[in-house]
Amino acid sequence: MNENTLKLSDEAIGQIAKLVQLAILTGTDVVDNLRTLRLTSRSNELYLFEEYKENFHANIEKMLERAEEPPEEDSGEISIVPAGAPPKLFE
Repeated sequence: MNENTLKLSDEAIGQIAKLVQLAILTGTDVVDNLRTLRLTSRSNELYLFEEYKENFHANIEKMLERAEEPPEEDSGEISIVPAGAPPKLFE
């Protein structure tokens, strides 16, 4: 039997850690995030597919830009009322 054994590169392991962190921060399913992972083999090691790496970084940049934008006026956010202050029922 001729088995081809591959191992994860440090780059691939680091990406898996990032995908787990992304799932925690965004509240998305970690399994769905891991399904997006694309790897290529070189010298019996698995590395990130270059196009996947570029797309992942571009998506993170877009997400960070959106996070820095001020929320819209009617964003559905909950306003915090200081303790002891009467709530405003109508504004």
